[in-house]
Amino acid sequence: MKTKSIGVIILALVLGLAGGYFIFGGSDAEAPGSAAHDHSEAEANQLWTCSMHPQILREEPGDCPICGMDLIPAETNASGLLANQFKLTENALALANIQTLVIGDQTEADAGSIRLSGKIATNAEEVAVQSSYFDGRLERLNMNYEGQQVRAGQQLATIYAPNLVAAQQELITAASLKSSQPALYNAVRKKLKLWKLSEAQINRIEESGKVQEYFPVFATVSGTVTEVMAAEGDYVKQGQPLLKLSNLNSVWAEFDAYENQLGLFKKGQKLNIQTNAYPGRSFEGVISFIDPILNTGTRTVTVRATLTNKEDLFKPGMFVTAMVEGALGTGTEALAIPATAVMWTGERSLVYVKPNPTEPIFEMREVTLGPKQGDTYAILEGLVPGEEIVVNGTFTVDAAAQLNGKKSMMGGKDAAESEKPMEMNMSLPAKFETDLKAAIPAYLKLKDAFVASDAAKVNASAKTFREQLQQVSSGDLGEMEKSHYSKLLQMLNALVDNTQLENQREHFVILNENLAALMNAASTFDQKLFLQRCPMANENKGAVWLSDSEQIKNPYYGDAMLGCGSVIETFGK
Repeated sequence: MKTKSIGVIILALVLGLAGGYFIFGGSDAEAPGSAAHDHSEAEANQLWTCSMHPQILREEPGDCPICGMDLIPAETNASGLLANQFKLTENALALANIQTLVIGDQTEADAGSIRLSGKIATNAEEVAVQSSYFDGRLERLNMNYEGQQVRAGQQLATIYAPNLVAAQQELITAASLKSSQPALYNAVRKKLKLWKLSEAQINRIEESGKVQEYFPVFATVSGTVTEVMAAEGDYVKQGQPLLKLSNLNSVWAEFDAYENQLGLFKKGQKLNIQTNAYPGRSFEGVISFIDPILNTGTRTVTVRATLTNKEDLFKPGMFVTAMVEGALGTGTEALAIPATAVMWTGERSLVYVKPNPTEPIFEMREVTLGPKQGDTYAILEGLVPGEEIVVNGTFTVDAAAQLNGKKSMMGGKDAAESEKPMEMNMSLPAKFETDLKAAIPAYLKLKDAFVASDAAKVNASAKTFREQLQQVSSGDLGEMEKSHYSKLLQMLNALVDNTQLENQREHFVILNENLAALMNAASTFDQKLFLQRCPMANENKGAVWLSDSEQIKNPYYGDAMLGCGSVIETFGK
């Protein structure tokens, strides 16, 4: 009996252990419950954002408070990525219209060359002015419109000259006394020669004994009439211009080179010149002159080549382009990328690279820019042929990088660099800070002038703001602070010298970047200010401005997009 009871107990223990294993020990039994729990927790932590304004984060779906678009699920942590990489959803890519481009398609013939645009101009060394050699009335002007061809010795005009009438009478009288008073006779003849009368004309007057009332004016050079400077019936003075003649057998090809390109040009460089007037045909030229004075309105310098024009192919005013061979050095792989791909912080130039062509993964890359050619930049360092970069929606990608805690243009450094010292750590002397804040009202009037799209008011407001900034005590500024302050004044000078609104707005972008950097370094604020940003301004590269109102009034578009933008920082309380 005892043996049977012991067996029953052992059997119960075995069954109990087996049941406990199946109930509690198997992970598969818990998997469904665990999965359901994780899923509900993920749903609870889901954030929603706007594809056009990724700075917007909401815990529930709805509409974007800026543009009204439907919010989309924000991308959560993506595993298997490098520290500086992040991933976007395919839906976000499509809605934000993010476009990429594989670089490295530049032809070998263009490598190391720069394209310039310009016009054909008259050669100033071949310009002559035909003037009147005596006072009188212009009875007839034979050449009276531009474009007429003139040969040396051809009669240009006929003038009635009272002074010459008296001088002729003196000649006739002196001719009768030349044997007894040869000095008087020679003096009268010399006087007529100074009035550009020829020996034949003087002899004819002397032999005929008759006074001539009308005198012809002859061309001293050959050329084309480029300006008529008098009209029939005018009373002209001795030396007064009648016509301007240009010898178009040689002309100038004048090109505009941007300020950041100047170090790439020198006299003697070869040019390959083309014009739409003769498709498929090119002309060789050599740089003969580089203007030593910068045009402050366009920030360009004139680069000139002298061209032979005996076939009369080039017409002054004709548009031409030129490739400057070897401007970037031989063997340089000057990759060309669209300007829309580049984000400029003032200190660095940045692009977003897509390292995996099959995945929406991105990383920020710092690049070294070469000269700008039209709508493209040459890349000297930072990219290699075959890499894929973002060319549209760059600032949307940058905003997504901020949301993912990665390096971005506006968001500073990521966690991998958090222990490094801040590169933009600035401090302002107390006197400078006080003076700068005192000038802010003048800045706000300048900003309002841009909002109103009033170029004349922009010009006047910029002058007032510049006058106040020039009174700021800047002697104790550090190197970086002084650079921002100097750039402020430089942009204000450009605004004062400019009357074109679109050009003014380009300078206003750079002005705001430098002013915002200085305001970020200020310690206290008596006035509440808002740093606002529009991601679509500055050719979709984004631009900031300061405002004393939280309401968005975009200074870069006027009435067209007055409400585009958002507050990204607030100064003061």
